Amino acid sequence: MINQGIISEEDFVKKGRMKKSPFHMQPEELKRWEEKEKAYVRNYLFSIGQPLVYKKNGKMVAEYADGRVENI
Repeated sequence: MINQGIISEEDFVKKGRMKKSPFHMQPEELKRWEEKEKAYVRNYLFSIGQPLVYKKNGKMVAEYADGRVENI
């Protein structure tokens, strides 16, 4: 909450969804977590009408919810 022009530390902290730090995960647990997060990000972006942008074969591409993939 902003009070007299001062921003509290609580306003800078966003609580995430993680229950365990990736630095403390076993390799197989880390791999499962990464796959789960990739799917979450993809679904979130599509739900707000944004493309998933990533590098594929050295080129930047935008993937859309309808399956289209365009070079950018």
